[in-house]
Amino acid sequence: MIDETPEILFPLSSLQDSPVIEIPERLTVLEALVFKQTVAKLLQQNIADHQILLDFSKTRFIDSSGIGALIANFKLAQASNIELILESVQPPVMATLSMTGLCDVLSIKSSAKWSPKESPETHPSVRSIVKRLIDILGAIVGLTITVVIFIPVAIAIKSNSKGPVLFHHTRCGWMGRKFQIWKFRSMYANAEALKQQIENQASGAFFKNDKDPRITPIGNFLRRTSLDELPQFWNVLKGDMSLVGTRPPTPEEVETYQIPEWQRLNVKPGMTGEWQVHGRSQVRNFEDVIKLDLRYQRNWSLRYDLKLIFKP
Repeated sequence: MIDETPEILFPLSSLQDSPVIEIPERLTVLEALVFKQTVAKLLQQNIADHQILLDFSKTRFIDSSGIGALIANFKLAQASNIELILESVQPPVMATLSMTGLCDVLSIKSSAKWSPKESPETHPSVRSIVKRLIDILGAIVGLTITVVIFIPVAIAIKSNSKGPVLFHHTRCGWMGRKFQIWKFRSMYANAEALKQQIENQASGAFFKNDKDPRITPIGNFLRRTSLDELPQFWNVLKGDMSLVGTRPPTPEEVETYQIPEWQRLNVKPGMTGEWQVHGRSQVRNFEDVIKLDLRYQRNWSLRYDLKLIFKP
């Protein structure tokens, strides 16, 4: 995905025996790779004050790769008993840290004044008002259909296995923000506890098994027809998801991401998208998932969304 990294400088200085890293104006995938390398090298040294200061005074943009690098560096520093301290965090970056909940995890010593209502700069698909209106209209129609078929689907699920009709699971959305995704239950109630006993037929940071024994007979039908995903229209209405986007990963999957792989979280996850349209049952390599997700981000337009929605 990233063939070569251009020379990107993270100037180093010192303040009362604590190293200071100056973060550049933009912290995207290329900068994020160097950022992680810079912190890793510092952690190999004997840091007297057991803290590293990150100077964000010049930084005006951070994407999901930058968030991934911050999280990775935070964990590396913790393992070395070193504290990362963010200084002079500017409003656009503060808005992103607040939205993702990282402002409650990271040590932020100082930040410029900002309003909690501020929305971080991001991919144009997330900023598009028209796309959001289409999502709302589509979600209303989808939820209407869900209500109509709810009773027969619920009876089928309950008659097939014990457990709730609806299933919710934590997923990571735009910029890595966690949310609860909703589906009609297609697995047995103890499916999560049995997951580690099932062979993963995919390679990389996602799970797939064509003959997963945890799926109920009615669950197989719901998945083949995509009826199990109808409750996700509620996620679309709330704004956690979009009608079209990327596949929403689990937190466990995101934990294994390398910095470039965080790029797929620059847009909202979708009920459909490149991965679903281009044969999700055949995709076995996570690298292929990343390529499809990045292709969607490059090609995005309202017309492209409609093409993916109505593609047979």
